[in-house]
Amino acid sequence: MKAPKLLDYIKAVLKNMPNDWLNLTTHRLDIYNESLAKTQFLDEFEALYTNNNSEKSALYDLPTAYDYIRLGHPLSSVLEWTIAKQYSLESESVISFSSQTVPVLSVLRANLFTNKNTQIIYTNALPTSFNADLIKRIYGYNFELVKVERLEDVSDYDGSTIFISEHNEIDAFKLNPNVDFYVNLYQELGSILIVNGEKNNNYISDIQHVRRRETIAMTPSDSLLALKALTEQTSFKVKQTNPADKASVLSEINTITNSATQAVVGSSGLSIQYAIMMGLIHTALENHKGKAIKFIVPTNCYGGTNDQARRVAACLDHVDVVDLEVDGDNDMVKSIDAVLAKVAAEDAIPYIIAEIPTNPRVEVPDLEALKNVLSKVRKTANGETAIDPVFILDQTFCPNFHFLGENDTLSVVRTISYVSGSKFPSGGKCTAGYCVANKKAEDLMANIGLHLDLCDNEATALQYELLAKQMPSMNQRIADAYTNTRAFVNFIHANLPDAKINFVSEELASQGFTPSVFSLDLPTKGDTPEEKETYKRALNHKLIDLMITKIPDESKYCVSYGQLKGVYWTIPATSTQGTTKEGDKDYIARVALSPDMDLELHKSVFLEFVQGI
Repeated sequence: MKAPKLLDYIKAVLKNMPNDWLNLTTHRLDIYNESLAKTQFLDEFEALYTNNNSEKSALYDLPTAYDYIRLGHPLSSVLEWTIAKQYSLESESVISFSSQTVPVLSVLRANLFTNKNTQIIYTNALPTSFNADLIKRIYGYNFELVKVERLEDVSDYDGSTIFISEHNEIDAFKLNPNVDFYVNLYQELGSILIVNGEKNNNYISDIQHVRRRETIAMTPSDSLLALKALTEQTSFKVKQTNPADKASVLSEINTITNSATQAVVGSSGLSIQYAIMMGLIHTALENHKGKAIKFIVPTNCYGGTNDQARRVAACLDHVDVVDLEVDGDNDMVKSIDAVLAKVAAEDAIPYIIAEIPTNPRVEVPDLEALKNVLSKVRKTANGETAIDPVFILDQTFCPNFHFLGENDTLSVVRTISYVSGSKFPSGGKCTAGYCVANKKAEDLMANIGLHLDLCDNEATALQYELLAKQMPSMNQRIADAYTNTRAFVNFIHANLPDAKINFVSEELASQGFTPSVFSLDLPTKGDTPEEKETYKRALNHKLIDLMITKIPDESKYCVSYGQLKGVYWTIPATSTQGTTKEGDKDYIARVALSPDMDLELHKSVFLEFVQGI
């Protein structure tokens, strides 16, 4: 064990830490350098430690560790840093997960591309969610399982050795040089992966990318429990999911979506999307063995969706991503029709992922035309009936619109709706997400639930508790936030008529599409397209800087939507579209309003911006 000074310092930090470390899901981008995610925070934290400074003000002034807690956050960073100190390792060698399975999958994925052997060593038992057959058969990963009595029994191996062990304390032990990756399991908290040896440092970014896309970091509340157990050298006790909370959440999902099937709830929206993708791949292999699988994905949709889909396809020879043009001059319905005709000709399996309204341009297709295109019977090149599509609908922007009921628009199409719960469902209290199917797609949910469990990505007890508390007020919050957004959009249109505003029409709103986010394409100047683009991008930052400076208690520069209070500003190209191809990125301002905000103050500051152009 390292010097007591370390643990004494962490105790002081936990006593004085900002409340936002525990309670915020999204963090400020104006004090965040994405290329230095975690590093900048820990460099400055290390300086505080060196000077034995744990003052509240010093901790508050630390830069953002990650912009969104799914990826990591101050408490997970401090936990990893502290454990790394105990082992005399670099902090990036310690990576915490909410999942107990995904850290193992992250190493297997890396070794798939280098065709490297992997052995998984364990002493007592593997994680209950670990299904070796499915991991090999559906995910395409290769490994061998070896049970040993003691850590000391692990010998040298030609490949990677992963050692899995269960712990009820956050303790330290001597690292065995024959083990490349330790996965320490902590009941209900998740797991901590330790990358052992410089020869394995090249895995770190790949493992972090898996955590970023296919699961989440250990949650703030669980990281705090782990840190307290570590500093006090005691075991930890984690609250189990309250069945009443879970039942309430599942019932609310059915009510809000007008669905009648069993929903599943995951640790984040991307955890849910990963379960959907792997569950549908599983179903395709069972029902259509040998046929190619095509995930049809909008080119400029949320970056996490785009990136994850391509990451899944990269691992499996029978899975491809097909681009779908949906925004601007492109019509979603026509694009889907053209792509489905091509996929049908190839006798492939079409899985379409789409956002309605689209992100960030908040466009809604002609729903009757969409239904007709999706339900149209197509033929293969051989004249046989083609496999009908599954429509995977990201409904995060309008989670209350009814697509799934027996008499709703998409009732005749196999449809799965999913939502990021960090938005309206929890009001920004947690990252959990959910998905639910209509009756026509009900049989697909079993495998989706199976893969959510396999990846140990179900929502945590606290996430269920927060959703159970917030979801009953969700529809009213959506209505109130829309009212504020419509009023602000109308004000901007009246005072800056040359700006292009992407928002739903009054007609669409009357049909039930009432988002509280819009995108703002500001007017520009210049003699060349390059000059105009440069001017517009600078103007975006000028607007956001003015808003967050003049209204610091409400206006935030961060990626968020559906929060309980405040206004959130971001530029999709440099935030949510981080992994999108450059030509498909949107350098416009995206603005999300809440039901609780000072609308008149925001109008007045915006008018000041207009007068300064």
